[in-house]
Amino acid sequence: LVIAAIDGSALKNTLDGARKKNIPVIAYDRLIMNSKAVSYYATFDNYKVGTLQGDYLVDKLGLKSRSASDPVYMEFFTGDPGDNNINFFFGGAMDVLTPYLEKGVIVCPSGQTAKAQAATLNWSTEEAQKRMENLITSNGYAPKGKKLDAVYCSNDSTANGVTNALLDAGYDASNFPIITGQDCDIVAVKNMLQGTQAMSIFKDTRTLASKVVEMVDALMQGKKAPVNDTKTYDNGTGIIPSYLCDPVFGDINNYKTLLIDSGYYTEAELR
Repeated sequence: LVIAAIDGSALKNTLDGARKKNIPVIAYDRLIMNSKAVSYYATFDNYKVGTLQGDYLVDKLGLKSRSASDPVYMEFFTGDPGDNNINFFFGGAMDVLTPYLEKGVIVCPSGQTAKAQAATLNWSTEEAQKRMENLITSNGYAPKGKKLDAVYCSNDSTANGVTNALLDAGYDASNFPIITGQDCDIVAVKNMLQGTQAMSIFKDTRTLASKVVEMVDALMQGKKAPVNDTKTYDNGTGIIPSYLCDPVFGDINNYKTLLIDSGYYTEAELR
């Protein structure tokens, strides 16, 4: 049984039934929490997603060569507080960026750097936009006002809300803060082409799907499913053996090779 859960807690009866009949359950992309029925987990390396985003910001903002006398100003957005994945997305990014915050090389004027403060209910574009509008108002961010160099966003839906708020505040491609993202959604790629989003993490769904086919095939033959991680993902009942696919980042420099030449999108879809 392969389950791509939106709300894993709503599947209790299904999962209990599968466990009673010894049916292996593979959680697809989102880990189903607090169920002993989950046999395997297939996803991307979500901690690496965060570190890729953090490393991108370090590179593009030149953080290694800056000091507290010449800081960058940054705000932080992550996803739904009930989604276990944000512990890895946000955690990975903050492991990279926290040393710069502690040295004063990164300054977060709002002070909202904790996961709970940066969370966005339901990964909602609208909620992210509202929060960014509030940050703009309370901190005076503007092209000719308070400086804002970057906004860390865990994914594209939150990035899109931040982008909308910044556009409404008068920013354009010539002065837009660096915005991170994840998923390479069509809207996000269009924003990259327009200069209003810097990057997005690409998690090729074809790669994940093919790996799950391999896992299912092994189980159908009475073998164990292939995994490459047996330490990271605890769903509340213990560590779930997992297969983690590698994410990569896309930006204006490599999007064509990554997304169009590979057949993921057509050029017409990005116009």
